[in-house]
Amino acid sequence: MVYKHTQIGIAILAALAIAAALIIVLSISISREAPIWVSIAIVGFLVIAAILFGTLTVEVEAGKLRCWFGLGLIRREFNLEEVNDVKIVKNPWFYGWGIRLTPEGWMFNVSGLDAVQIELSSGNKFRIGTDRPRRLEAAIRQNMNDAELI
Repeated sequence: MVYKHTQIGIAILAALAIAAALIIVLSISISREAPIWVSIAIVGFLVIAAILFGTLTVEVEAGKLRCWFGLGLIRREFNLEEVNDVKIVKNPWFYGWGIRLTPEGWMFNVSGLDAVQIELSSGNKFRIGTDRPRRLEAAIRQNMNDAELI
């Protein structure tokens, strides 16, 4: 394996925790008439969102680039033979976090503005948010070169 890194989405997890805390406080203090199961369902949904979107793992190995959120239910995989270009980019703040369709193509991001963008032979682009853009770009480039030699 050439590269593997998991980035924790502190802002996403903090926002979900604050929302869950507010739901709990409001359900205890204000709305005693409302059924408790509604609050439990909402908090449960927020916990599931934290598990699914709280981290982003990127792996580069053996001619493959893989990235996935949380447990891996939401993932993308690319053959590096199909990658024409890779570059470090800075996302505008309004691109946000999570899974987004941007003017430059799809994006996976859990935190920050730094990303690595790959351009595929099809012309499609994909951005991967990372707190280690230089390392990720170098790993992708190295594997692209290794794939060309085979």
